[in-house]
Amino acid sequence: MYDYAIIGGGIVGLSAGYALARRQPGCSILVIEKESKWAAHQTGHNSGVIHSGIYYKPGSYKARFARTGNESIISFCQKHNIQHDICGKVIVAANDMERPLLNNLCQRGLDNGLQVRKLSKEELHEKEPYVDGVEAIHVPTAGIVNFKQAAETFASLIEENGGDLRLNTKVQKITEKNESTFIETNRGTFETKTLINCAGLHSDRIAKMAGYYTDMKIIPFRGEYFKLKKEKRHLVNNLVYPVPNPDFPFLGVHFTRMINGEVEAGPNAVLGFKREGYRKTDFHAKDFLEVMKYSGFWKLAKKYAKEGTDEMIRSFSKKKFIQSMQKLIPDITGEDVEPGPAGVRAQALKSDGSLVDDFHIIQGKRSLHVCNAPSPAATASIPIGDEIAARILD
Repeated sequence: MYDYAIIGGGIVGLSAGYALARRQPGCSILVIEKESKWAAHQTGHNSGVIHSGIYYKPGSYKARFARTGNESIISFCQKHNIQHDICGKVIVAANDMERPLLNNLCQRGLDNGLQVRKLSKEELHEKEPYVDGVEAIHVPTAGIVNFKQAAETFASLIEENGGDLRLNTKVQKITEKNESTFIETNRGTFETKTLINCAGLHSDRIAKMAGYYTDMKIIPFRGEYFKLKKEKRHLVNNLVYPVPNPDFPFLGVHFTRMINGEVEAGPNAVLGFKREGYRKTDFHAKDFLEVMKYSGFWKLAKKYAKEGTDEMIRSFSKKKFIQSMQKLIPDITGEDVEPGPAGVRAQALKSDGSLVDDFHIIQGKRSLHVCNAPSPAATASIPIGDEIAARILD
């Protein structure tokens, strides 16, 4: 019998285990992960940006947890010698029509308690000489980090505190009873007093397996990237973002200097035909049919038909993708980039077609289910873990 069993070995699940170990020394913790390594999916495929919280609605979990998470992940990295760099970022208005959107975003940053400031065109060029824009916001607290290394460190700390870590262990059935919950896996059955679902791309399925109706389904959106060739990395100093399109729920193509020195440009946002599909050709019949049969998806598709079509075109047209990059850095050509990695965002979608905009946690009888934790969940992983522990222990 374990005190706590966590399903999912990404950074959120491992942070939850770390929080429980800190708050309740001596408790027994089990972490179950179906892959052969930690941080195999969203955590290990993201761009490694430490977000500031500027984009999110004031008072929301995302806004609060991104800000406190920014501070706590930096402190954690400093303490455990994890690669990171608080390099700051600029958010750029490409033309005069985007100035009002930039002003609104700057005010939102101030409302969220961030030390953001406007940059003139000349000040922008001092920070990013090759970026074209009429005005920008400077966000000094944004940075980059190796989130995979952070997740692995959480795992090591759980193990040091007596936790039981199980890789290659896939959940097959969950039975929640009055006094405990039984988790049947390909490597035996485990009993726990409290189950914590941090299964990311499969969080809705785990919640359903435990007997909970969520009125939401995880829809996988693949984000594809290009990389600047080594001789062109000088075009980007740190992090360069466009002003977000208010009519589309993703941030748009941006430039990220990675912790290893590479510069990524992207992502787009296209529907994935497999929940863990990182290539255009990846397909899983069950995953695909679940999306196609879900009324919420078709309502979303109708609402964002034009934007969704543009994203699909960019996925198959390098020329269109380059044009998106040139909006910020006109000097970039198709010869300057090469194909980069891809990630998959686990986005919860309600049956009415609305995206679940905030982190979403469902409380069960003897379980707790983190059913929506897309970006900035890696940045916010420590406060999310603390929230999970507080809900269980308080």
